[in-house]
Amino acid sequence: MTDSTNSTEATEVAGQTAESGQPDGNDATDGTDATQRSNSRTPSRRSLIGWGGAGLALGAAAAGGAVAMARTGDDAEPTAAGTGAAVAFHGAHQAGIATPVQDRLHFAAFEVKTEDRAEFVQLLKDWTAAARRMTAGHTVGEGAYGGLAEAPPDDTGEALGLKPSRLTLTIGFGPSLFEKFGLEGRRPEALVDLPKFAGDNLDKNRSGGDLCIQACADDPQVAVHAVRNLARIGFGKVVVRWSQLGFGKTSSTTPEEQTPRNLMGFKDGTRNIAGTETDRLKKFVWVDSEGPSWMTGGSYLVARRIRMNIETWDRTSLQEQEDIFGRDKGEGAPVGKAKERDEPFLKAMKPDAHVRLAHPDSNNGATLLRRGYSFTDGTDGLGRLDAGLFFLAYQRDVRKGFIPVQRSLAIDPLNEYIQHVGSAIFAIPPGVRDKGDWWGRALFTEEA
Repeated sequence: MTDSTNSTEATEVAGQTAESGQPDGNDATDGTDATQRSNSRTPSRRSLIGWGGAGLALGAAAAGGAVAMARTGDDAEPTAAGTGAAVAFHGAHQAGIATPVQDRLHFAAFEVKTEDRAEFVQLLKDWTAAARRMTAGHTVGEGAYGGLAEAPPDDTGEALGLKPSRLTLTIGFGPSLFEKFGLEGRRPEALVDLPKFAGDNLDKNRSGGDLCIQACADDPQVAVHAVRNLARIGFGKVVVRWSQLGFGKTSSTTPEEQTPRNLMGFKDGTRNIAGTETDRLKKFVWVDSEGPSWMTGGSYLVARRIRMNIETWDRTSLQEQEDIFGRDKGEGAPVGKAKERDEPFLKAMKPDAHVRLAHPDSNNGATLLRRGYSFTDGTDGLGRLDAGLFFLAYQRDVRKGFIPVQRSLAIDPLNEYIQHVGSAIFAIPPGVRDKGDWWGRALFTEEA
């Protein structure tokens, strides 16, 4: 990434769709959002505190980069996905939801260690300032070199020279955060504790969290750099509880793209909500007047780490694999159809076929915007790959989205080959509107 003192901010996109809590999904739709430009810069902390500044310094408001999306109102047209362009940080909704899905992920859940509300609010402001700069392709604060030799540099430096790579940073607040800072009365009713589902084998060390940061980019180093620097800025106030790297997106919010495949070899997210489907985004993804008011324009995220027993799957006959999913493996067409995007005829599938169980018609219309990634994390010590799907689903209300769909999947024969081993839920606040706004402002300030 390159640094700069004054520059124009990049444009931002948002969209949505969602389906099931398993490796293959239902329909989904994605929408895009608006952004703003700014040309301001606040002196860094280091320049204010001089020789006393042994800690981190943040450049407050400046963020620059190439425009990645052209917007009209609340809609946006994605351009040149692979050019390394920037996605705008400002908008009514956070980027990284309905935004065209990037190739790589670094997801991190944090525990809050400070008990000082003012200190935590300042962290959110500092994080916002850093995110604004990094998503535009700039370094944090005064950069990775050239500052005081006696103090650590403001930026860790591993993204120097790299393009923005469509980096998006999305923040979420977990249920446990609302037990702190006097927020008990501000927890949304829709931010429920997820029930135990059939087949769950959850690892508490890979579950929960007070906060989450979802970093998506086309370059893995750009995504890792972003999470690393936010964790560094939060030192002493927050600590990483768990994190997950992801590759090979398993859902797309851009229908004209080729549908990606999961590690079981099947196309995934065929009918995901597209970023351009603003009506479906409004209906299924964005929180509206149902409140609370600080969540208007936000969404709810369910994150599930799904381990795949791929060695067993790889010894399963093709016919059984296709029967389990309800689609053929080559074209991705539903049973009895010729093309991938043909409307499924659910009664032609086996009663427990995955697509049939997860389809909105089987769940009172429940629809998710999926944004998952594949993962491989070495081996399990028994000669088997620790691999699977890191499932991410955005929705307007988890009680009407993920929970009923996941309950429907209790009889899914796919459960023989997968296991949910990590789980978390987060309230995703609306987007940062302009240079004077910051992540979580409406939650922490009454005037907002």
